[in-house]
Amino acid sequence: MSDESSLSQTDVVVFGIKQMILDGELTPGARLPIEKDLAPRLNVSRGSLREGVRALSIMGVLETRQGAGTFVTALDPSLLLAPMGFVVDLQHAAGIENVHTVRRILETAAAGRAVSQMTQSQLDEASRILDRSEVAISSDPIDHETALDCDIEFHRLISANSGNAVLAALIEALSSRTVRGRLWRAIADENALFVTLAEHRAILASIAKRDPEAAQLRMGAHLLAVEEFLAEHEPDQTAV
Repeated sequence: MSDESSLSQTDVVVFGIKQMILDGELTPGARLPIEKDLAPRLNVSRGSLREGVRALSIMGVLETRQGAGTFVTALDPSLLLAPMGFVVDLQHAAGIENVHTVRRILETAAAGRAVSQMTQSQLDEASRILDRSEVAISSDPIDHETALDCDIEFHRLISANSGNAVLAALIEALSSRTVRGRLWRAIADENALFVTLAEHRAILASIAKRDPEAAQLRMGAHLLAVEEFLAEHEPDQTAV
């Protein structure tokens, strides 16, 4: 628990409003009390209140509407976790390898959860994505852009249907930073596209069979192969 005496006035505002949300006093979409009421309640100046509100707005917790006031957002995990993307973008060299590793751990968990969450309609959608990928990599010349788009769509569909919005948001924040590295692998080793497609189909088959252990093993092995390729071939470490 934080020692309030050591907190800055801005932190007092952040923690105070956070507590109001946790207590249910402020719900998604609710309007914040006006400054002249909220500032004395939190025992801060109006200037400090504005700084705290600004900080929470940057974090995606609050939004200010011109002429209407300040409101709690929908508190969507994808918005709340967006600042994490900035931290990921600052990673270099070994840091990027860590990004791939964490992505593998999270997506492996998502694949296991998707087994009990994905509907037949969603499984069919995943199959259609893989069919489009097969057409793209079988064309002459290979359509790398479409193949990569299909790769992204396939992984996103699984994480989005893992039944855990926070997990899906974390994966999106990490996965979107690995796109250039995945494209580099596809161009450097065209056979990788066919291997990837086969691995994707195996992952989907395991999910369709409602086998969580197989789905996790296949997803983990698939993403580990990407990590190993990038480590062995030492691509431009800024290409994430």
